[in-house]
Formats: sequence, structure tokens, C-alpha cells
Amino acid sequence: MVVQNSADAGDMRVGVQLEPFLHQVGGHLSVMKYDDDTVCKPLISREQSFYESLPLAMKQFTPQYKGTVTVHLWKDSTGHLSLVANPLKENQEPFKVSTESAAVAIWQTLQQTTGSSGSARALAQWPHAQMARSPKESPAKALLRSEPQLSTPDFLLVEDTNRNQVEKKSFNPWGLHCHQAHLTRLCSEYPENKRHRFLLLENVVSQYTHPCVLDLKMGTRQHGDDASEEKKARHMQKCAQSTSACLGVRICGMQVYQTDKKHFLCKDKYYGRKLSVEGFRQALCQFLHNGTHLRRELLEPILRQLQALLLVIRSQSSYRFYSSSLLIIYDGQEAPERAPGSPHPRDAPQAAHGSSPGGLTKVDIRMIDFAHTTYKGSWNDHTTYDGPDLGYIFGLENLIRILQDIQEGE
Repeated sequence: MVVQNSADAGDMRVGVQLEPFLHQVGGHLSVMKYDDDTVCKPLISREQSFYESLPLAMKQFTPQYKGTVTVHLWKDSTGHLSLVANPLKENQEPFKVSTESAAVAIWQTLQQTTGSSGSARALAQWPHAQMARSPKESPAKALLRSEPQLSTPDFLLVEDTNRNQVEKKSFNPWGLHCHQAHLTRLCSEYPENKRHRFLLLENVVSQYTHPCVLDLKMGTRQHGDDASEEKKARHMQKCAQSTSACLGVRICGMQVYQTDKKHFLCKDKYYGRKLSVEGFRQALCQFLHNGTHLRRELLEPILRQLQALLLVIRSQSSYRFYSSSLLIIYDGQEAPERAPGSPHPRDAPQAAHGSSPGGLTKVDIRMIDFAHTTYKGSWNDHTTYDGPDLGYIFGLENLIRILQDIQEGE
């Protein structure tokens, strides 16, 4: 949606109000919705450089890079805080902010119920946990340190224009958690008129009715080459105490649509860190279960794309995808049954990435989060590596093996 800031008559600024991205299931940086087909996130130079020099073979497995945009804080007449980006196209007509968007309605209701309509710098505490923090710890770090329980989604009654509670919304609160932490940091650490740069990326779930998303942290090492000794030790401990060490992959978050209850089952990164190898396997089964049955038809296209990605990663010499994630996405809205006599999807020509012939089972495999990725010639790097990323390959091979076991009913 487009907003107009008329703080002074001589300074008319038109921009796009960024919405919390309600399908963010992992990570700590806030991902925002720019429009139906585009999301944005805070710009990190190393990640921007990666997207701008992306090998051709990897493009089908990453979100499309759409450039950058300038973003600033904006406070409306009721005290609601949001971020506004300059529009991609010039001369967009401004119009009033509305609560037609579920994401905006949820975010504004959370601000109302947690008392953030006062000072522009006073944001509500994360409602899932009371957070004690040290004097040296920023509010944003305290928010990110909190451990909201996401085993079930949050529900919120959204009001219509007459203040009537009209609909009960189900949503994954992780994206709002990240969004609130980000706004808190911007309010507490930067002047209100500070301009920030964001990356614009393809919204890889836009084509799905009920996007089921699994966020997997890949590899046996998660710290970047530029990590401090303290951060390096912390990440090494997380890997050692999770399936990252023994499998090269761990769950960082997920949401899976339950057709029987009409809402998403949500899990967060804290859940993923505690899983054993068998627990990881069971979690993969849970991700493929819609509350009534296991979606076995998803396994073949998922495995096909993972094996294609494995070939690509093996061919990328010098790349190290430290702390990057892999998304597995499918639609919780099941495709209609095949008509008698129609060709099976496996017999039809290969369709575009993320879809299947004839509009049947759609799955998507995408690599994301490249803030710590390094490769020969990358931004400000002093360390280079030879050969492919063996830790990432180890994780992919184990993921494929476990999914094959599930496919075979073991």
C-alpha cells in the first residue's frame, strides 16, 4: 500500500508501507512484504554482492534479486510505527493506510494492545515472553534472545471499521517477533529521519494459497570468517549440540497447514536445536503431514529438486555458504485429483522451477540468507577456499537420504 507523509507542506513524500511478512518462519533479520511478488530485508553488503555475481546455475535455486530500495521509519496519526520504502515506480498515487491487509491489521492491533501509541521510541514488549535484559543489552537483542513458543500459531481477533471483532486470524508469530525487534533497534539506535537500504527479493511463496515452509540451516559450520571469537564459539556450540554436527542440517523453523483445523502448525529454531537425529526425521514427516495424512506425492518432486541442487553445489568451487538456509515450500492447498486418463506428472514435460505440469503438485527449493557466504573474489574477503562446500554437501546428502527413507516407508 502507498502512504503519503506530509509532515511539512514543502516536503511531500510518497512511499510504499512495508508490511510484516507473515510467512517468515526463521532467521533473525526482519523480512518485509513490499508487494505481492516482492519482499525486502535489511541490506548487508556481502549478501548484495553475492546476488549481483550469482552463478547462472544457482539462479533457479535462489530468490530473484530485484535491486535495492531506501526505507525510513514512519509514524501515522494514531501512533502506529511502520517502515516506508520509496516506490519502485514513479508517480504512484498516494492513498490512506487501511487495515485491509491481514498483516497490517495484525501488526496494528498488536501495537494497540501492547501500548505502543505513545512515544515513537516506545515499542511494545514481545507478548510471548517477559524479557529481563542487562543494562548493556539493547532492546532488540533482548527481543531476539527471547524464546516465543510457536508449537501452535497465535490467534487474533481483527476489528472492522465499526470496532466489531469480525474474524479470527491465524498467523505464524515469528515474523512479527523479528519485525518488532527490528523496529525497536531502529528506534533506539538511529535518528528518526535516518534512511536505510533494503534488498528487494522475489517473494517465493506468492504463488501458494497456504504456503507450507521448512527453513533448514545447512552445513556443519555456521560462523562466517569475520566472526569474533565469542561469536565463533557460540555458533560452534550450537552446531555441536544439534543435528548440524552429525547431519549437516538442522531445522530453523517451519509452518505446515493443517487442513483439519484450518490453521498453520508452527515450529521455531529453538525446537529445531533440540532435535535428535530421529527427532529430525519425525519433524520432516510432520512437515509433510497435513493433519489428516502424509503428503507422499510431495516426496518425488522435493527429492528431484534437492538432487539437482546437490549437483549445482558440487560444481561451485570456492563457495562456502556459512549460516545460509534452505527453504522447502509446498502448498497446503492440495491439487485436485487427476482426471481418469490424464497423464501422470512424471510423464509430462518438465515445468518451470517451483511448479509441476498441469498445475498439479508444486514444490520449491530455494537457498536464502547469504550474509556470511564467501567465495573467491567476494566482497572484502581475505580468506579463500578450494573446492565445493563439503559441509553443505554433507547436509544435502543426509537430507536426501532421510527423505528417501520416508518415501520408502522406513
